[in-house]
Amino acid sequence: MPTSRKIICLTGMPGAGKGIVSDIAKTIGIPVYVMGDVVREEATRRGLPHKPEILNAIAKELREKEGPAAVAKRVASKIAGTKSRIILIDGVRSLHEVNVFKEYGDIVIIAVHASPKTRFERLRKRNRPGDPKTWDEFVSRDFLELGFGIGNVIALADYMIVNEEDRDKAVEHASRILARLVEDAKD
Repeated sequence: MPTSRKIICLTGMPGAGKGIVSDIAKTIGIPVYVMGDVVREEATRRGLPHKPEILNAIAKELREKEGPAAVAKRVASKIAGTKSRIILIDGVRSLHEVNVFKEYGDIVIIAVHASPKTRFERLRKRNRPGDPKTWDEFVSRDFLELGFGIGNVIALADYMIVNEEDRDKAVEHASRILARLVEDAKD
């Protein structure tokens, strides 16, 4: 049952720029939980490297074995004891996951969007473990994300931030949205 807590579900395809929103949230004191960290933690627990094909397989396996909200349930166990009136969950990928978080507060969805070409170049430059190195890996990862249902979450977003060319504009837009949500959470 929802509480007075506000849960910001941040979504967007890989490389869209969700980190911009997460970084701003951290700066203004909003606790941030990253869905992908659960998958990386599971890979580490199993002694596996953080390669795209392994991380993708683990994400898929968790959802097949434990249900489509498996990753969200693991994150939910981390936020359950948090006293903050506002929390940001980075990397929400399905409506099943959104529904898990509804049990912990009132949901607001923020989606970050950028074109595939822009996202691919960002991921190549970022070079984080698990990021695709080739266009084929990138496309494969996109289809995996879409298979999880991320498109539905993006379509139902309360706020959309376009992060294509002007990063400063995206930062400004994200800052305004988060400031408004923090103010709303005080009520």
